[in-house]
Amino acid sequence: MKKSDFHFDLPPELIAQAPLSKRSASRLLVLDVPVRTWQDRKFSELVSFLRKGDLLVFNDTRVLPARLYGRKESGGQVEILIERVTGTHEAVVQLGVSKKPKEGGVIVLADGSHATVLGRDESFFRLRFESPEPLERLLQRLGEMPLPPYISRNADASDMERYQTVYAREPGAVAAPTAGLHFDDEMLAQLRDKGMDFGYITLHVGAGTFQPVRAEDLSHHQMHREWLNVGAGLIDQIHRTRKNGGRVIAVGTTVVRALESATVDGVLRPFAGETQIFIFPGYRITSVDGLITNFHLPQSTLLMLISALAGREFILSAYEHAVKERYRFFSYGDAMLILPQGAISADTQ
Repeated sequence: MKKSDFHFDLPPELIAQAPLSKRSASRLLVLDVPVRTWQDRKFSELVSFLRKGDLLVFNDTRVLPARLYGRKESGGQVEILIERVTGTHEAVVQLGVSKKPKEGGVIVLADGSHATVLGRDESFFRLRFESPEPLERLLQRLGEMPLPPYISRNADASDMERYQTVYAREPGAVAAPTAGLHFDDEMLAQLRDKGMDFGYITLHVGAGTFQPVRAEDLSHHQMHREWLNVGAGLIDQIHRTRKNGGRVIAVGTTVVRALESATVDGVLRPFAGETQIFIFPGYRITSVDGLITNFHLPQSTLLMLISALAGREFILSAYEHAVKERYRFFSYGDAMLILPQGAISADTQ
């Protein structure tokens, strides 16, 4: 399969540059996979498509303010974007700089502290932050929220709250699991009142999620690494949900990646560690019965993942409809609900 098989034309003005005033005010495109149809709905109507006994699985990672600014000792300006934290004082990073530093080079941060270049990791750099405080605390003090590259503005104070899910609790991500941004406390309470159960995985989304697929032949693409944790308690919840006839609904592609990474020979097991799983058509997803997701970049691995769940041609047709109907795309955009077993709204039952 080829990268170009996942191209679609997206007018730039449909790329959402800021969140709506209310999290759950976005639109929702509901995909009924078996009959290849869709419905234009509001995200606030999500509860109509879920049933008592369904399990919603969220990614509880918390986004770090992972963008830092500094300068080389020679005076050149440097932008540091944390890819992933690898130790108390170390991280793999992307560097925005005119001339790449060599091993042993020093970057001076805004507060006068230093970061030493330890070496390269493919297109990334390994840095050690020479500060008495842990890196996470240094980021909280000096860092800026790392908005995606397709948002053409600087982060402001509101992004510290809105580029974060309301249930985020495990610090470590440098990009938000954006499907979860649509949920507010009111929506979560509504879902609980209807009898849905909630479960959580942790997958720390890295900046590599925005790296383009460079190989035309998808079999030659290598995914970036991301750390995840799927606990035994969640696996018990999943088994209990399915035994009782409920469905497992993933909130975001990161949940699918985590659960599929924890599946060995068709059996879901507890797992903590790194994953480089690459899901595209031809791969059979077995860990979930539905997916809530945002609209993704053309030719991206996330678009390929949802195509594995619902079929490439159907997904691209739905995206063509979304463009025509002026849905808002990407991190701060609208949402999609994919139901491979069929979408029956409670409003019509």
